[in-house]
Amino acid sequence: MSDKPPLRILLCAPRGFCAGVVRAIDVVEAALVRFGPPVYVRHEIVHNRYVVDALKRKGAVFIEELDEAPDGDRPVVFSAHGVAKSVPAAAKARNLIAIDATCPLVTKVHREAEIHHKRGRLVLLIGHAGHPEVIGTMGQLPDGAVLLVETVADVAALVLPADAEELAYVTQTTLSIDDTADVVAALKARFPLINGPYKEDICYATTNRQEAVKRVAPECDGLVVVGAPNSSNSQRLREVAERAGCRVARLVQRATDIDWDEFSGLRTLGVTAGASAPEILVEEIIDAFAERYAVTVETVSTADESVFFPLPRELRAPAAE
Repeated sequence: MSDKPPLRILLCAPRGFCAGVVRAIDVVEAALVRFGPPVYVRHEIVHNRYVVDALKRKGAVFIEELDEAPDGDRPVVFSAHGVAKSVPAAAKARNLIAIDATCPLVTKVHREAEIHHKRGRLVLLIGHAGHPEVIGTMGQLPDGAVLLVETVADVAALVLPADAEELAYVTQTTLSIDDTADVVAALKARFPLINGPYKEDICYATTNRQEAVKRVAPECDGLVVVGAPNSSNSQRLREVAERAGCRVARLVQRATDIDWDEFSGLRTLGVTAGASAPEILVEEIIDAFAERYAVTVETVSTADESVFFPLPRELRAPAAE
């Protein structure tokens, strides 16, 4: 018999990598095979230090701005979060080989914003100021064509330009479903004729991971979200767990980040991972708890995911074409 206290772990499914993240990582690896190192990557390809460090070891060089890459025919990959239109234009001017790893679901939001703008509508973007995806989406249109709203209070305080006759809204793809619903409701209440997206902008992976946490969190004494602090979808999972009644919900990158005083005396623990966190880190977290508890693991599944996004055309093998 084990002298460790028992711990029931409820493992959320889906969790971890989504199709957009898998594609983005595959883009960098395929570019390294095709062009050889170094391959420059503007911004973290996805928000996870473990993933970034693994790609660095293979020859990827991560930069924040294009001027950190030398001029010439070296590839530069744009991250899954998307970039403003000025970025690929600047890459072309410097003869860099631009490879776009933007998640197709983020690209969908870009196209929606462009269509609304062409139809003469002022675009309201629901998102978090400073997030790379928000910067990229706002950068699809001229200055002033997109206004950012983060909260219901922002909607109430919004001052529109005098020439704004029609409005539309789009959203960041990694937001809290519930928070976004509140902001959308406020927009529709204040602007009843506002145009919305044909299909929800919050991506399937964000939605599915939040729904799994909602199912698990009320049963748990504590919940661990494996993910990076700058990962929006990971932070939202932590918030969802807290709102669902979980006493201790924490975002950790590695097992060494766990505060064991906070996670003492547990009987049931929930574990999930943000869309940019690899499964090996989930296993590391479970192993760390298994050193202190007699662990049993149950998977709680709320959705099946089979989404796949192909590589950009310039990186596909001839057979794939």
